[in-house]
Amino acid sequence: MMDLAGKTALVTGASSGMGAATARLLAKAGARVFTAQRSAAGFEDITADLADPDAPARIISHIADTAGQLDILINNAGMMREGNVEETSPADWHAQIAVNLTAPFLLIRHAMPMLRAAKGAIVNVGSIEGLGNNPRHPAYGASKAGLHGLTRAVAVDHGPDGVRCNAVAPGWIDTPLNEDFIDSMPDPATFRAQIGGIHPLRRTGTPDDVAQLICWLASPAAGFVTGQVWTIDGGRMAQLSLP
Repeated sequence: MMDLAGKTALVTGASSGMGAATARLLAKAGARVFTAQRSAAGFEDITADLADPDAPARIISHIADTAGQLDILINNAGMMREGNVEETSPADWHAQIAVNLTAPFLLIRHAMPMLRAAKGAIVNVGSIEGLGNNPRHPAYGASKAGLHGLTRAVAVDHGPDGVRCNAVAPGWIDTPLNEDFIDSMPDPATFRAQIGGIHPLRRTGTPDDVAQLICWLASPAAGFVTGQVWTIDGGRMAQLSLP
């Protein structure tokens, strides 16, 4: 069990799914956990809409005033709207870029003085759609690819400060977002039965699977790991499709 006693963490988008699982695991390891999202998550909640460009500064200022330190930043909040490039409006494009890429950039920017002082760790939640793409996700895929690039840039620029920055790239995880997608299918039961077959492990991932990796990357156990994008997809990206 990792020991994060005395550490302060911020997790965005922690009301459900991977963010909630990560917040729980960080707290179990002894960290003081702040969360930021539009609804309560059950920790030290900061109500915020991460599409608002002023929200990151307010979130970090609150943590500085309340805790006086920030050791771990988990950029988990995200959103996805479907449509090819012709169907995606500029408003939909900007909304996804704002939440998935601009908000992490601004949070890192405002948090860097505290992270530098703590020699802290950042974990960005990217996606396998930053490495490949599912149909009709141009904005989502672009935002996640950008987040992977931001991860490497921060690791290079702030490694000399002792700040580490990594990303995880989850595949199919059983989150409310994915459950809603399944429920939108013409035959949800058949889709659920088939989706495990695209994974060599023959199952989809759980939020706890991803949380374990995130928390390890944020912990001292990963002290020499930075600038990496960790795929966690049950082997999906490693398996070639059959005709």
